[in-house]
Amino acid sequence: MHTRPFVEVIKEQLDSESLNLPMFHPIAVKLQSVLATRDFTIERVVALIIKDQALTTQILRLANSPYFSGLANVTTITEAVVRLGAAEIASVAMLASQQDSYNTFTLPELKSHSRLLWRHAFGCAIGARWLAGKIGYQHLAQEAFIAGLLHDIGSLLILKVLEGMHLADPDGKGVSRELTVEIIAAMHTDSGHQLLLKWNLPEPYCTIVRDHHKEQADTSNVLLSMVRLVDNTCKKLGLGCAPDRDLMLAATFEAQGLGIKDILLAELEIMIEDSLEMVSS
Repeated sequence: MHTRPFVEVIKEQLDSESLNLPMFHPIAVKLQSVLATRDFTIERVVALIIKDQALTTQILRLANSPYFSGLANVTTITEAVVRLGAAEIASVAMLASQQDSYNTFTLPELKSHSRLLWRHAFGCAIGARWLAGKIGYQHLAQEAFIAGLLHDIGSLLILKVLEGMHLADPDGKGVSRELTVEIIAAMHTDSGHQLLLKWNLPEPYCTIVRDHHKEQADTSNVLLSMVRLVDNTCKKLGLGCAPDRDLMLAATFEAQGLGIKDILLAELEIMIEDSLEMVSS
């Protein structure tokens, strides 16, 4: 079946106020704004988080996961903020809220697809943050984490639309996995960009969501270059798609523009794989 009718329906749904969009958790977004002021207090950060019991639980669980934890378990949000730092907590809050968005599907095919998307998003988030610290952009590490986490948010949005179409017509034929992949590839950047604009997220994230598949003419946007490179690294590893083992990361425009050599790229692959194993366990 031709994809055009589905594309039209998706565009129509994107403009609909009734669409059940994947939400950026308001507290996670508010934390970004609070931390951007630089005059925040731990008490204010904690007070924001504990307004939401589910988010509080998620943050404590992640703070005690092997990837983030120290020697002893933390039992309060205050301890989590002290251990991880306020900026890190903001990233964990965004991570927790996004993970919830990927776990809301009931249709087996869409649930399976969303899990693959989540592994890719998480791999890009931790990879971009790690890379920022390794190549002299530690000041961009938290932004890199969130940019990596959100860069394919349009794919999640399209899955939500497809689920809504099925729920509205449960006896319909539905959309095959192949067609789902085709629609996502064609529409996820523009759809994700529209969503971030709708939620008033900072411009750097909007740009990355829109442009992460466009050909780059330069590497002046370091954040975009890092996300693109890590995105390709995750593709090479098969996170979210079939692995492309022949992908030459060192030959990419981003790796060359940022001066990143084979050894560091190999370390990046190992770090992403190890982190995913720890979180999965």
